[in-house]
This record gives sequence, C-alpha cells and structure tokens, in this order.
Amino acid sequence: MSEDKKIEKISGIKGMNDILPEQAALWELFENTVQSVLKSYGFQQMRTPIVESTPLFARGLGAVTDIVEKEMYSFEDSMNGDKLTLRPENTAGIVRAALEHNITYDGPKRVWYNGPMFRHEKPQRGRYRQFHQVGAEALGFAGPDIDAELIVMCQRLWDDLGLTNVRLELNSIGDAAERNQHRAELIAYFEQHKDQLDAEAQRRLYSNPLRILDTKNPSMQDLVNNAPKLLDFLGEESKAHFEGVQKILRHNSIPFTINPRLVRGMDYYNRTVFEWVTDELGAQGTVCAGGRYDTLFTMFGGKHTPACGFAMGVERLLELMKLNGDAEVAQSCDVYLVHQGEQAQMQSFVLGERLRDAGLDVVLHCASATGIGSFKSQMKKADASGAAFAVIIGEDEAAAETVTVKSMRSEDFANNQTSVPFDTAVDYLVDQIVGADHDESQCDNPNHIHLHH
Repeated sequence: MSEDKKIEKISGIKGMNDILPEQAALWELFENTVQSVLKSYGFQQMRTPIVESTPLFARGLGAVTDIVEKEMYSFEDSMNGDKLTLRPENTAGIVRAALEHNITYDGPKRVWYNGPMFRHEKPQRGRYRQFHQVGAEALGFAGPDIDAELIVMCQRLWDDLGLTNVRLELNSIGDAAERNQHRAELIAYFEQHKDQLDAEAQRRLYSNPLRILDTKNPSMQDLVNNAPKLLDFLGEESKAHFEGVQKILRHNSIPFTINPRLVRGMDYYNRTVFEWVTDELGAQGTVCAGGRYDTLFTMFGGKHTPACGFAMGVERLLELMKLNGDAEVAQSCDVYLVHQGEQAQMQSFVLGERLRDAGLDVVLHCASATGIGSFKSQMKKADASGAAFAVIIGEDEAAAETVTVKSMRSEDFANNQTSVPFDTAVDYLVDQIVGADHDESQCDNPNHIHLHH
C-alpha cells in the first residue's frame, strides 16, 4: 500500500448503536434491577438465538403485518439455502423453543429474556434498527390472574427504577370469533367513509383493519373514535376474563385506563392487551406492551397452551430514567492504586489482588503510550475514576512496607491521608469502605438508586 493512500474508516451501521463504557453503568443498573424483580416472581431466564427460521415470524406475526412485510432483516444462508431472519421480536422464538424442548410437559412455566431485536425502519429517538427488549412470558396459564400478575410486576419494576411518569392502558381484543364479527363491522364502517381514509388505512382496510384504529393521523381521529368498538362484541367468557384482570388491579391499587383503540400488530394476541405509556418521549411513548396469546402454540403445531407476556423497550426506559433524574449511577471503583518504581508496582499488584479477594473494586494504574506517568498525573486519573480512596505506593512506601491511603471524596481532601502498614491495608480499607456504605444506606431514600455493592 502506498504511503499517501488514506485508509478509509469503517463506521457502525445506521440505527445500530454502540454502548460505551460511560453508558454501560446505567444499562447494568437496569438489567440488575429487572433480574431481581423477575426472580422475585419466580421467572427463570431463557436465551434463544437471535437468528430464527423466517417462516417462524411469517406464521406467528402474520404475513400482512408491517414487521413481516417491510421491517425484517431476512436473508438466505449461502451454505445451505435456509431462509433466515434476525429476530424482530422474541415471543415467537420463546414459543418455538418451548415446543421444541417440551418445557411445559410438567406444568406451566414463567420465563424471561433479555437481548437485541432487529427491525429495518427509519432510525429516530427511541426507535432503532438494533434495539433491546426485556420480556416475560407466562406459558400454560389460562386465568386472568397471570395477566394481572404481569402488570403488577411491571409496576414493581417502575417503582424500583424510580419511574413515576408511566401509566397503564388496558383493553380486551376478545377471541377469534368475536374479532371476526367486529372485523366485518369495521370493514363495513370504513367502506362507508373510504374517502376519509389515508393511503395507509386504505392499504390495511381488508388485510388488517384493526390496525387502522391505531392511526396517528390527526384528520382521522374523529372517524376512528366513532368506529365500532371491539369491547361491544365480547362474549361472556371474554368479558369475565377482562373483568377478572381489572378486579385484581383495582384490589392492588394499580391505576389504569381502558383504551378501546388499543390493539396489537401481531396476529397471535387475544383477550387482554396492555401498554405502559409515557408523554415524555415524543412519538415513541410506549415503553412496555403485552397481552395474552392463547393460540400461538397451536399455530406452531403444538397442543393448546394458553399464555401471556410482555416486552419492554430497554432504550426507551433508559431514556426515561435519564429524564426522570432519580437514577444516580456511580461509575466508580473503591480503590485506585497509584505507584512509582518497580518494587512499588510489584506490591501494587499483590495489594490489588488482596483487595479484590476482600470484595472491593480496584483499578491499578497501568502505563499508557506515554509511560507510567508522574504521581500528579496518576492522582488525576484516580480522581477521574470516581474511586473512594487512592492507595499510593512509592519508593519510600515500598522500602518501609507501608502504603499511603488518601480519601478522594473527603471535604478536607488536601490533608485527609494516612500511612498504613502494607499487611493491614486491606482490613483498613474494608473498614473504611464497608462502614461508609453502611452509614449511607441508613439515610438512603428508599426510591433512590445507586449502582454499588
């Protein structure tokens, strides 16, 4: 290669974002909180591949949904000709895996997942081509109690994350026969007002008329508001199921609004559908959506298995946490080890391992491209790390088998340091740090979140 030829940089794919170290702490806080809440309800984690057979989604989501028609990343495997798709959602994959491994053979199962999904759409705030979802699926449960439990569990998660700016919308879309009756009435109604339908609504009129109710077009709102309501077509069983969900929510003081226009884009949903929404994220206001899908197992060739679940958009919830301002994420370590000289470096390695054995988070200063750096430059790094303490080992400390411990968060920063024998440094630092954490926990606001031990 000639010296004057410029090497072209390779950039990330549009709408598929990097998560940088300074952002990762908030992700970790969110994921740890989610895992804790889901575990407390008896949900076990499932991990499925991000690539599935394309027919899985065409059959499960419905061939005329936007996802299948124009948003899926689908390709043919050049090795064997298999038609494959990057998963656009994960309920279909969970059910495929549940059937393949017969996990409900001995009774219902509560499972959850966390990972990336892929949809080819115009990237914008809160809508990306690679995005992340956390979902929970309750497989084999028929009653309204599990629908309500999923919603109550979401409320607990919002509380633990310090989110107060989300609200619950609820609806029932009945069973297939009830939807078919409503669908016929809906088509007849919209046919009478065809001149008021926009191009998207006209395209959906016969293929998926229920989605017309979900339109955001301001000029169609009156038309949609006056359309036949699915709730009026529900039979006795569907009504009783929906009332059962509401009764449990009311008894647990979970406020909700019944939204008769709330529908689902996927074919497999029935009866209860719900969304948690916010007004703080613009057009992408839905942060969690779910509902019941009692027919999906049979659509995939399995025996009838009632089920209910939800999926939440991680990026949207993280954005909401940042806007909410209640989540203080400490991206800090406990100890930053500063050293100068070969013997001091050796002792720093030993001390670092001992401190980690004691359960502390430790950053050891290592050489950059310009060298190990002076004490002054190392202390700047120690301060920037967010460490509670800097432990300094220079030539004098190495010779005397001592360390200098400096509190980095003390009001009297200039004078707050002490010399400690090398062999007692671990006990000293553990007492200082664990004691400080204990004192802090005594006065913590119960709704205040911090990421640390």
